Amino acid sequence: MKIVIFGGTGTIGKAILTEALRRGHDVTAVVRNTSKLESLAGEERLHLLTGDILMPESIAGAVEGKDLVISAYGPQFGQEDELSEAARSLVEGIKRGGVRRLIVVGGAGGLEVEPGLLLMDTPEFPEEIRPLARAHEEAYHVYRASDLLWTVFSPAAVIEPGKRTGQFRIGTNWLVTDERDQSRISIEDYAAALLDEAEDPQFPGARFTVAY
Repeated sequence: MKIVIFGGTGTIGKAILTEALRRGHDVTAVVRNTSKLESLAGEERLHLLTGDILMPESIAGAVEGKDLVISAYGPQFGQEDELSEAARSLVEGIKRGGVRRLIVVGGAGGLEVEPGLLLMDTPEFPEEIRPLARAHEEAYHVYRASDLLWTVFSPAAVIEPGKRTGQFRIGTNWLVTDERDQSRISIEDYAAALLDEAEDPQFPGARFTVAY
């Protein structure tokens, strides 16, 4: 499969990129600074392009002829509004480039913890990341309004470096928790679940999530 990844220099994005290469896919990473992926420069199936996710024309040129676009883009702290801007740019640029499928790294804040109550609206949700959670939700609605074959993949409430076990549970719009009411996933297993969806689509036009 020919895959384009935006945001491949971030912690989650790089794990997705590495997982895609491990599975034998042809990967184009679109980044602002290619030096951040120099450690993977020897991979023959990895192609590095300089581009800007906020410019639809840049996206269109990068995705033309590809099968799937994955966005792991995350804005800098204090610039959360760029997330919905990036979503609109992605939708326009991908359509210009003639690609239909898009998988986006979303946020956990928009998942329900009980009927009508989102995780980001609970008292325990960290105030400092609430703007990012709301930005993710705004971007989610941008994708919902598009005619792309989009999928938004929300992580567990806690996502952090760990092991790739290949063992996890899948959910849709509800936060997945374990018997101790915890919601956790490793970045490595999150990347594996995302590539599972890339290879065998189960959630076109929908949001899903993963946790142990």
